[in-house]
Amino acid sequence: MAKVSMINRELKRQKLVKRFSNKRIELKKIIKDRDLPMEERFKAQIKLAKLPPNSSPSRLHNRCKVTGRPKAFYRKLQMSRIALRDLASRGEIPGMIKSSW
Repeated sequence: MAKVSMINRELKRQKLVKRFSNKRIELKKIIKDRDLPMEERFKAQIKLAKLPPNSSPSRLHNRCKVTGRPKAFYRKLQMSRIALRDLASRGEIPGMIKSSW
């Protein structure tokens, strides 16, 4: 089980990314628009830099919904391989059985 503080930090980042996503998109459009004057584009760059660093989507890290584990994460199932194996062994995932030979 991951530390609760790490899980909470990741949740806080997700909220920040969601809150500032529209503003980031608008500022990036202004920065990339070559028709606008250089001063306006530069001001948009400064505004983008002043946004909280954790509001950037690249700061997000996928974590298991069951255990909070950050590694060996299956995106489709939103859980780590260890949690998946444990749930499958207990028969809690319909249609999935642990193979043995």
